[in-house]
Amino acid sequence: MSTAFRLKALAVLGSAFMLAACSNNDDNNDAPGSGQAETPPPAATPTAGTLIETPPTRLGTFAIADLLNLVNLNSTAERIVDFIVDPECGVDVYQIRYNTLDPAQQPTTASGALMVPTGTNAACQGSRPIVVYAHGTQAEKSFNIADLSNADNGEGLLIAVAFAAQGYIVVAPNYAGYDTSSLPYHPYLHADQQAKDTYDALSAARSALPTSSAPTVTDSGRLFITGYSQGGFVAMATHRLLQTNGVPVTASAPMSGPYALGAFGDAVFQGQVIQSAPALVGWLMTAYQRIYGNIYSAPTAAFEAQYAPTIDTLFPTTTTRSQVYAQGLLPQDQLFSSTPPDPAYAAYTPATSPSDLAPVFARGFGTGNLITNSFRGSYLQDSLAHPDGGFPAITDGLPAAAPANPLRIAFKANDLRNWSPTSPVLLCGGHDDPTVLYMNTDLMRRYWTAAGVTTPIQVLDVDEDPSIGGDDTTLKLGFNAAKEAVIASAIAGGATDGGALAVADVYHATLVPPFCLAKVQSFFDGF
Repeated sequence: MSTAFRLKALAVLGSAFMLAACSNNDDNNDAPGSGQAETPPPAATPTAGTLIETPPTRLGTFAIADLLNLVNLNSTAERIVDFIVDPECGVDVYQIRYNTLDPAQQPTTASGALMVPTGTNAACQGSRPIVVYAHGTQAEKSFNIADLSNADNGEGLLIAVAFAAQGYIVVAPNYAGYDTSSLPYHPYLHADQQAKDTYDALSAARSALPTSSAPTVTDSGRLFITGYSQGGFVAMATHRLLQTNGVPVTASAPMSGPYALGAFGDAVFQGQVIQSAPALVGWLMTAYQRIYGNIYSAPTAAFEAQYAPTIDTLFPTTTTRSQVYAQGLLPQDQLFSSTPPDPAYAAYTPATSPSDLAPVFARGFGTGNLITNSFRGSYLQDSLAHPDGGFPAITDGLPAAAPANPLRIAFKANDLRNWSPTSPVLLCGGHDDPTVLYMNTDLMRRYWTAAGVTTPIQVLDVDEDPSIGGDDTTLKLGFNAAKEAVIASAIAGGATDGGALAVADVYHATLVPPFCLAKVQSFFDGF
């Protein structure tokens, strides 16, 4: 299927209720009329991957013109980017609610979107491929990627236009802990649970096909997996799980994900403090505490006293991330104290290399920091005694062999440098990403090369010098132009750093996603 892209500036970026009938029968021998009630049989455990409502609820029907109008009206789209493709199909969006498992393998529920192409065009009917899309980090518990009317759901709108409107069936989970899910927290970056959750969303969505509104649209068996940021991690973990389970995957395309969690965590604690670190690292630590139970003995052992009382239940929030900051429940930038835990760690407080990201790293230190010096010091001691093979120096490229710190052990347990794909993979990102460091993409590429992977692996750095040439020159030129526009605007507004921090502020969430998404669509269309 062919798709025309037009980049005009930047880019747009509970439980299942099981009712058991209890009969009141009598008799000491459980005979009728005995006056003794029978013990009711235990309720059946819901099967993971099954729909809670059949058929699922259709939330909206969008003609091609409706989709384009939403792109123009969506606040995220207007503010960040104007990304227009040439849709071929209308789209029906269904809300799916399905049974899945939590990290302890106990039943829970989750929800998501099933997007089905509609229309008379041949590309919109019959046997169609499926794209599974895993979304990026969302702070708000109410997030529902199926709600395209939500002005803050630019991600859902983009996948509807980029994939469903091009003739793909789209399955996009919200993840457990969001929307109507019965799980009281979100297992953030827990590879096993998030992969199973996504697998269950796919199973549930497949069982809903064909739909009443598109009775001729069926699953062709061709399966593609993609996602951005947290979703890039989830997409890769899901590909690994499907491959292990013998489910054919046509190709996958994780984008800007934290795949090499062990090395990534070490980089952050060794001073390469990422953008939005208090929210992201704090959330990850509290999620792992719920799952493993040993990350810290008490919140005050890891977090400063002013944040400890509420940190365990902070995300996903019932308010907004900006309100969390405004209420003083979390610092916006300062992850660590500007005083090192020990003078020996001064070189990591903050890190100054790579130099182009040094200003971002510096913002992660100061007063009012989130993580205590004692917790950071303990982590640093272990990371330096038992270094990761991918950071700070690349040796064997593997996770640390025997980490002793509980958080580092959890990072290793969820690190994705432990499998080799047998289906084609595209990795996409930008090398100056201040939020999910590009080292994640580079280390996965190195790991697969060293492992002798023979299936095609493509890697696109959208921030690479366009003069190098190649098939992706147009995308790189577009990215470069978008970045230059941000710089020019910042300088016009009085920036004295050449626009560097302005670029850093929009790099991960705004600049990279549309260009990677354009590449992913082209990559999938090739199959």
